[in-house]
Amino acid sequence: MGKRIIPQRRGKGSSTYRSPSHRHKGQPKYPRGLKGEGTIVDLFHAPGRTSPMAKVKYETEQFLIIAPEGIRVGQTVQAGSGSPIELGNILPIGEISEGTMIYNIEAVPGDGGKFIKTAGTSGMVVSRGKDVMVQMPSGVFKPFNPRCRATVGIVAGSGRTEKPFAKAGKKYHTYRSKAKRSFKVKGIAMNPVNHPHGGGNHPHVGTQSSVSWHAPPGRKVGNIAPKKKTKKSRRK
Repeated sequence: MGKRIIPQRRGKGSSTYRSPSHRHKGQPKYPRGLKGEGTIVDLFHAPGRTSPMAKVKYETEQFLIIAPEGIRVGQTVQAGSGSPIELGNILPIGEISEGTMIYNIEAVPGDGGKFIKTAGTSGMVVSRGKDVMVQMPSGVFKPFNPRCRATVGIVAGSGRTEKPFAKAGKKYHTYRSKAKRSFKVKGIAMNPVNHPHGGGNHPHVGTQSSVSWHAPPGRKVGNIAPKKKTKKSRRK
């Protein structure tokens, strides 16, 4: 018998592939009905995230946000409809002018923020109307409900990719906080006991790897088999 392959071990949910949630500082989300002016009381690194986080104190509550580039402790930020379009302010994207850089956009009004949360990334408001069109970091144009909230600015920590890991141990611990493997070995590079694609003297998966044209939608992914060639009828 062979061994369990990596996707099967990951699906089991052991501690190797489970994120160490006890080390996480909290979930950065926009509270429902958030309005008024708050103060940045702390900036800190969040394990498991590429971007730093900021703690904002309002009159009756405190909550966490993803820190924008250029913000500082003691700075005030405003939230809610009618807030000025300034760094760190949170407001509906329907009120944000075209050309403004934004991040942490809600997918549905009130969900707390789902899109553009990685260090150094930002989106740009392109047009406003029935839907607000935002250019994502990938270059794709995505429509949003005008009532979805976002933060003005660019996510802090843009220079993180410029510093190399230098050694394998640092990379291991970095990815450990994200519940990801720091290194990935191809199945064709393994032995037959470790993976169905393993073995042999050349990089071959061991069997036909293309997917049939008649496969169902959930399985029709990857290398699609070529269409059957038909003979052309000769003209008489």
